Amino acid sequence: MRFSLKGRIIFIIVSSSLLLILVFTIIQLNSYLDNLTKQNSYQATLSSLIVKNNLEQTLKTTNPTKIQTALQAKIDTLKNSNLIQDAVVFNMEGLIVASTAKDKLNSKIRFKDLMNCENAQKNPERIIPQIDRLRRILTIYVPLTRSRKEPISHIAKITFSLGNIQTAFADMYRTIIIAALFVVLANCLMGYILSKRIIGPIRLLNQVTKIIAQGNLNVRACIKTNDELEELGNTFNYMTEELIKMKERAENVNPLTKLPGNIMIQEQIEKRISAGKTFVVLYADLDNFKAFNDNYGIAKGDEAIKLTAEIMREAIKKFGEPDDFLGHEGGDDFILITKFETHQQVAQYIIKEFDNRIPNLYKTEDRNQGFIIASSRDGTIKKFPIMTISIVGVTNKHRRILSYGEVTNIAAELKKYAKSQPTSIFFLDRRQG
Repeated sequence: MRFSLKGRIIFIIVSSSLLLILVFTIIQLNSYLDNLTKQNSYQATLSSLIVKNNLEQTLKTTNPTKIQTALQAKIDTLKNSNLIQDAVVFNMEGLIVASTAKDKLNSKIRFKDLMNCENAQKNPERIIPQIDRLRRILTIYVPLTRSRKEPISHIAKITFSLGNIQTAFADMYRTIIIAALFVVLANCLMGYILSKRIIGPIRLLNQVTKIIAQGNLNVRACIKTNDELEELGNTFNYMTEELIKMKERAENVNPLTKLPGNIMIQEQIEKRISAGKTFVVLYADLDNFKAFNDNYGIAKGDEAIKLTAEIMREAIKKFGEPDDFLGHEGGDDFILITKFETHQQVAQYIIKEFDNRIPNLYKTEDRNQGFIIASSRDGTIKKFPIMTISIVGVTNKHRRILSYGEVTNIAAELKKYAKSQPTSIFFLDRRQG
């Protein structure tokens, strides 16, 4: 017997739907326990943070002689609000001072709780979750302080149930069966409207997606239907092109500073030129870095590079704008793009903080004498002063700049002058075109 196109489409859709639902059900049944645990753990963590805020506020506002009474009252309030079910609060001597179970008051905590108490002291800002999968219980230890400057005074131990897994599975199974029946019926009704004109492009997109998932980003979806499906294909191709750019950017990120490299730097400068925006490109590099790196070793050199990146990030945060850009060309060369109105404050902050912090990387003897003795590039032994930073600025405020190449050429000219200075310096090109 020969089936019509409509019949074949309905048969394929229904069969595929049933197969997908079956696979989905098996996967869900296998992973549901972990998912439920994660979900309840997340909710418990949020509840623990609320409990932490409430208890710390109580510690902060309560007379020290009345802390135990106040904590017990707060625990009772939290339990009555259904935020917690089982909780104890103990001090750093291991004595329980508040509890949802009154018979535990003024008793000592268990050895296991004592070990977690020591862990909490090492990480006072973090809560410590522990999951008992066999009993389906989540226990969270919450360090409590009167203020951030004070040490931990108490620890709250909060216990949450991870739920009735068997009932949850039964509910999920019924939901899947209902959803499966609905999908089959809906697909039967919609089968007539689905045709090769619609199924074909969707299949093509599916095939292209799998190819891209395997790492081939050169493939494109060619869909010519003159409707929303063609628009979808064009959007898909645009997404693929953006994935290529993202891949290039990720590969271009400096592994030491995690800052974007030359590709992104050029892209950011050219984007501002094309948009006609006024900008200042700050080129920064370290003076006497090679001698420091040779004398103190690569690890110390990396520390100096990371410190410079940290200072430049701070400068943007304090004085820059949200769309300012920081890049790392490599070695000791950095680029920062900011607005003309903020460039002076940004540059001066970098110089000030660099000059204040960089001497701390030197040995006391070298720092006190103000120099180190090392080999120069030509092999001669000479004195090298403490590192300084040279920053030059290229702007289109006073002249028209049409390309990235112009920016780099101007910066190269300015660097020669800046590098000749004995101290940290910022020099902005104010020449008019």
